[in-house]
Amino acid sequence: MITKRIIPCLDVRDGRVVKGVNFSNLNDVNSPVELAKFYSDNGADELVFYDITASSDGRKIFTEILRETARNVFIPLTVGGGISSVADFERVLSCGADKVIVNTGAIRNPGLIPEAARLYGSQCVVISADVKRVGGGFHVFARGGRDDTGIEAVGWIRRCVESGAGEVVLNSIDTDGVKKGFDLEMLRAVCEVVNVPVIASGGAGSIEDFITLFHSVPKVDAGLAASIFHFGEVAIADLKARMSEENIPVRL
Repeated sequence: MITKRIIPCLDVRDGRVVKGVNFSNLNDVNSPVELAKFYSDNGADELVFYDITASSDGRKIFTEILRETARNVFIPLTVGGGISSVADFERVLSCGADKVIVNTGAIRNPGLIPEAARLYGSQCVVISADVKRVGGGFHVFARGGRDDTGIEAVGWIRRCVESGAGEVVLNSIDTDGVKKGFDLEMLRAVCEVVNVPVIASGGAGSIEDFITLFHSVPKVDAGLAASIFHFGEVAIADLKARMSEENIPVRL
């Protein structure tokens, strides 16, 4: 049986890990290198590293910080931020990333995903969708959650997978940082239309939120969180022990 993954997320701005609520009011947390090593040593299954202002600033990801982070972790590292071409894929993979997240770049250039999948394999291509409820539907947002594209999210994610994305990170802007649970409705809608791993992001506030996630939406492959891990509110070892008690398959 495939185990459910627990994935800390490092949102990086100006070389520091930050965290906010609903994609705003960002506060400084720690060094990405130190946090990444801590999680690598303490039971995380993977890490996600976002340079959260690369797209909005129109610049490339911080490669030196990424290289140093990759040197200090021994679990898969997925990296995103400002990915707009296959050259960006090449640069990030050469810095030590195992998978590359594309978001705004795929909205601007629909050909990016199939081209990257052809060159590097679908397993390297992760579509990340920042999604928010608008007028009773789900809309995709671009530039770190700043711009409403007007694109219907579930159909967009399905098309990205059909064109070569091998994994989905679903970021609920509505629940981000609120700590009242994952967006189960949104996750169910996406899991129904794709046949690749889906990572739930946004809303984790306790161990119980992960238990509810995996029991309520069994097709979800992983739970991603930031602040509850960064600030010591939940220890990954404790979370995994509880998952095991609940008969949720997990790597201990």
